[in-house]
Amino acid sequence: MNPEQQQAILTIALLAAFADGANDEREREEIRRLAESLAGEPGAPDLAALYRGVLLKRVGLETAAAALADAGHRQLAYEMAVCVCDADGRTTDAERQFLAALARALGLDAGVTAPLDQQAETMAELAEAAAPATVAAIGPVVAAVPNVAAAELDRSILNYAILNGALELLPQSWASMAIIPLQIKMVYGIGKAHGHELDQGHIRELLATLGVGLTSQYLEQFGRKLLGGLLGKAAGGIAKSIGKSATSVAFSFATTYALGHVAKRYYAGGRQMSGALLRETFEGLLGPAKQMQTQYLPEIRQKAGNLDMGQIMSMVRG
Repeated sequence: MNPEQQQAILTIALLAAFADGANDEREREEIRRLAESLAGEPGAPDLAALYRGVLLKRVGLETAAAALADAGHRQLAYEMAVCVCDADGRTTDAERQFLAALARALGLDAGVTAPLDQQAETMAELAEAAAPATVAAIGPVVAAVPNVAAAELDRSILNYAILNGALELLPQSWASMAIIPLQIKMVYGIGKAHGHELDQGHIRELLATLGVGLTSQYLEQFGRKLLGGLLGKAAGGIAKSIGKSATSVAFSFATTYALGHVAKRYYAGGRQMSGALLRETFEGLLGPAKQMQTQYLPEIRQKAGNLDMGQIMSMVRG
């Protein structure tokens, strides 16, 4: 895939991110940040300029779609757009209209788009089920008696980080959709171990406070895999893939690891950390975690070699 095709697919993903018009300033800032970070990847197009073009409506869907002549690239672009639209668990009417227009622009019929829509919808439903969706206050709650085994929690956090790093090595873009539901499950388990019953609203707000927005995280995962040359390739060749995807593996491993340890401190302290302290703690853990993932590359590679769609969905659901 050449840079022009990469740019076209990333343009479509960014258009999808803004399709519902509901992105707040914090989410737009996260998407801008990731565009700048991806622009530093070898051979990457000018993604910061691309982001500005999409935000200011200088780039159109038809133009981006016209740059994709290969059927596999057109299908990949649609699949990524569906995943981005489903990032928050619900596809709005505006997003459905966008996806319908995208399918027409790409020349994809229902035989191609329907399975992709269903696959993403299933994963979004699993994300909703990853933690209780009860309507509860996002502020402090009355905690039950904590049931904390620190060593077990540390190992659980590490296992989640290894699993999410492994998902980055899979060629299917939908595999990256499992990362956020698994992070939600991890945070829910950590909170529960400290006596807190959490709902999805609270967990998603915590992720957003840390700068781990749902839409921007999906875009970052897809962008790194796309620029690393992994998306759209046939399954297999994990050893070769790990070199190409080292940055995305490190990103997902580190994000999950840092998130888990921030959550552990947050809930152990009775949810008293301010937003600024949460972000500072998270950023302080990211760097060491990115270095640490090299130690676990053999386990990440082994995990990736044993994963299939059924297992991934079972992990999210179970």
